[in-house]
Amino acid sequence: MAGSFADESPPGGEGRRSGPLILTEDADVLDDLLRLCAAAGAVPEVHHGPPAERGGWDRAPMVLVGDDAARRCGGMSRRPGVMLVGRDQDDPDVWRRAVEIGAEYVLRLPDSESWLVDQIANAVEGAGRPALTVGVLGGRGGSGASTLACALAVTAARTGRRTLLVDGDPLGGGIDVLLGGEASEGLRWPDFARSKGRLGGGALEESLPALHGLRVLSWDRDDEVIVPPQAMRSVLSAGRRLGGVVVVDLPRRVDEGVAEVLAQLDVGLLVVPGELRAVAAARRVASAAAMVLNDLRVVAKGPYAAGLDEHWVAKALGLPLAGELPVEPGLSSAQDNGVPPGGNPRGALARFCTAFWDLADSPDHRGGVPVRSRDGGAS
Repeated sequence: MAGSFADESPPGGEGRRSGPLILTEDADVLDDLLRLCAAAGAVPEVHHGPPAERGGWDRAPMVLVGDDAARRCGGMSRRPGVMLVGRDQDDPDVWRRAVEIGAEYVLRLPDSESWLVDQIANAVEGAGRPALTVGVLGGRGGSGASTLACALAVTAARTGRRTLLVDGDPLGGGIDVLLGGEASEGLRWPDFARSKGRLGGGALEESLPALHGLRVLSWDRDDEVIVPPQAMRSVLSAGRRLGGVVVVDLPRRVDEGVAEVLAQLDVGLLVVPGELRAVAAARRVASAAAMVLNDLRVVAKGPYAAGLDEHWVAKALGLPLAGELPVEPGLSSAQDNGVPPGGNPRGALARFCTAFWDLADSPDHRGGVPVRSRDGGAS
């Protein structure tokens, strides 16, 4: 395993944070705020005035105060994240009430709805480092990219990382099949094809099939559905905001949707068999991906043609070497028995993936995944 990575997202699959604190007796304002919280995937706590529980005002991730409740909140402690919300566009006293409660923002509905949904989602999901996002591409068909993507996700989940595995290839047959979860309940890509705005990360996570300790977004077995670039952007952005790890299995072609995914990757792994034709095919894939992705690395795969090895493959492509993908005997039979790629912690594939994630946690490289120079050195 070569190269260095970093991910400062907190490990583990902890649940979502509590939702905003809403303070109002105005039925119309309350209905609007409950609707916006639902759109952001948040479950709020509602009071007519300041909560009786000591510390409730300070502990909430954000506080939404209706105009009608502002006077009752005048003596509360000053804190960030307080917003005064109303519907009267021409109220001349709104700024005075905002100052009295220490509000950071004054919002008027419905004009501020889109912005407020984003703020609620940010507060619920936290403002930590986004997920370390890894894309896996095949240098040619049948290179084993989907197997590696599954193994990376399964291994990450086994170590306690919050993990999302995304199938970015509509013609790949469904990555949930590799995990034995094609019949599992949950949403698939066609359910998100019309997504345009902001998706709540928590709501996305809870809607997807849960397999082997991770969440999976795959395709169904119906007719191919075109997922527009804006839907790809919306879904992947929601997954990244959750933190932890996102692994994306990508096709070899780069269309507008794939370009949206490549733009959000921290690092791409190009799986290349050790054959001259495979290297030639991988060069075309790498050229297209590199137009969007800054950090693309080679995972070489044996057996090798005469005179070739993993270093030759990487040098021929002009890309840094991430490592050599090992051959694991019995992988297909194990999968038939319900063990996914990477599911055997003592197997060669799991050991390879464990080494990859160990580098991701390296304390020597905090602050993000370093972009690699063409000669393999960190830049």
